[in-house]
Amino acid sequence: MVLQGTEGDSAVKSYVIYKRVSTEEQGRSGLGLEAQDRDIELYLSTYSDVPYEVIGTFTDVLSGANDGRPELEKAIALARSTGAELLVAKLDRLSRKVSFIASLMDDKKLALRVASMPHADKFQLHIYAALAEQERDFISTRTKAALAAAKARGVKLGGLRPNTERRNEALRAGALDRAKRVEKFVRPLHAEGKSLRDIAELMNAAGIPTARGGNWQASQVKRVLDRLATVA
Repeated sequence: MVLQGTEGDSAVKSYVIYKRVSTEEQGRSGLGLEAQDRDIELYLSTYSDVPYEVIGTFTDVLSGANDGRPELEKAIALARSTGAELLVAKLDRLSRKVSFIASLMDDKKLALRVASMPHADKFQLHIYAALAEQERDFISTRTKAALAAAKARGVKLGGLRPNTERRNEALRAGALDRAKRVEKFVRPLHAEGKSLRDIAELMNAAGIPTARGGNWQASQVKRVLDRLATVA
């Protein structure tokens, strides 16, 4: 048990921490876990009520598509039985499936907190999870469709380059299409006055990948807004 606070305080905020990495290699090397530890520590030191205590820490080394995780089940059970908040670094550490996230949010006995989105309520977290899943599904579908179309045209995949002009046109159209897919997420945050960096961090926290499956940067958010401005 980890206890932080000042002497004489009676009300203590309790947390159950859950972390997940996607491969055994990450679990053994600590890759991924260190970043989650930093996010969680930043939340506890900046946003948590004081004093607070960590009554349990659980870690799974499994795929995000697998909801049958023993350590997560233990973490949820402990949080429900004690009234502690279940604290994770990012939303996709719980699952990448909206249905699973929704089931946790519907649990009235479970309090959930995402360290990298400290002010988000359950409704907002549900929206972020849905947008992230939609974006991942779209990227997968678009990639398969592009490969099928190229094959139908007789393009040897991995071989000869297509015409440069047609390729650039396709790249521009694809970039605009991707911008439109995240428009409902980006525009409201931009209208609220969020900085490009803040928007990028929120998109990463929600598990929304870039076109290449990486993390968002402020410069990429700016390009999205610039592309959307061309069709506004």
